[in-house]
Amino acid sequence: MKTTRYNQYSTHLVKKFGEKVYKIPVNLPGTCPNRDGRVGWGGCIFCDEEGSGFDCLPNRLGVKEQIAENRGFFLKRFNAKKFIVYFQAFTNTYLPLDRFKNNILQAVDEDGVVGISVSTRPDCVNDHYLDFLSDLKEEKKLDINIELGLQTVNYHTLAKLNRGHALAEFIDAVLRIKKRGLETCVHLILNLPWDVREDAVENARVLSALGVEYVKLHSLYVVKGTPLGDMYERGEFEIIPMNQYVERVGSFLEYLDPAVVIQRLVGKGPRESLLFSNWGVSWWLIKQGIEEYLEKHDIYQGRKFDYLNGKAVKGFIKINN
Repeated sequence: MKTTRYNQYSTHLVKKFGEKVYKIPVNLPGTCPNRDGRVGWGGCIFCDEEGSGFDCLPNRLGVKEQIAENRGFFLKRFNAKKFIVYFQAFTNTYLPLDRFKNNILQAVDEDGVVGISVSTRPDCVNDHYLDFLSDLKEEKKLDINIELGLQTVNYHTLAKLNRGHALAEFIDAVLRIKKRGLETCVHLILNLPWDVREDAVENARVLSALGVEYVKLHSLYVVKGTPLGDMYERGEFEIIPMNQYVERVGSFLEYLDPAVVIQRLVGKGPRESLLFSNWGVSWWLIKQGIEEYLEKHDIYQGRKFDYLNGKAVKGFIKINN
């Protein structure tokens, strides 16, 4: 029986850096091309005005101020010494290159910073921005990864979500990131109303085939006043029960390359204006339920990871002992 059912992020960081590492969120004023008309209007149907920065300090504070305040908190509470600066809210590469460089450079020389994580969209990944990050990684000896909001590989669902991009842009972004020796973290929502269990499995298969390094799993939350919230209140879709979300996570992990590091099994939404979030229970209890489900059914990450490198012809290959 396997004692570790999935490749946990906290364990990975300790192995890599020799001790616990804490993420410092940075929330900068911004937007995305799916809001301002560059590729679309109104944004994704689930996204509210705060984007993903609802757990961050206010964006009126500068990069160094946010790092200093968060680092002080982690130092006092956990005696933390090593940090990854996480540019979190909205699309952090959707701005002029010189401004992007300035934002990143303000973070890299702060005490204890061992890595940078940049959240963005697949259609906002460009060679010039990546070249800068690649050079910076080598110069400063930092871990640098790009966090891509994909949500699903089902391009029909992406269109319903008004994402403004399809699957091709995501594949292109990952390949360009890997070409420069940077790493990728992909965000997925496993209980989107238009997806089924097979989509959860295909998410795992595509990420594994592309060699993605990290993944964050989310459960869908619904915010009042968003297009998704309006649809929810009109009864236009239903959200699957919690036990089915747990089962989808299990199926996803079974097909996922065991080398991929799991940063999160379930997410959480903003504290206010929620119409639905995590079936009304704590994210921690859902995480616990997932781990109990994996144990009960003897499911572990990579159990069905046998489909790459020409599975159909492997029987013809003689293995030399």
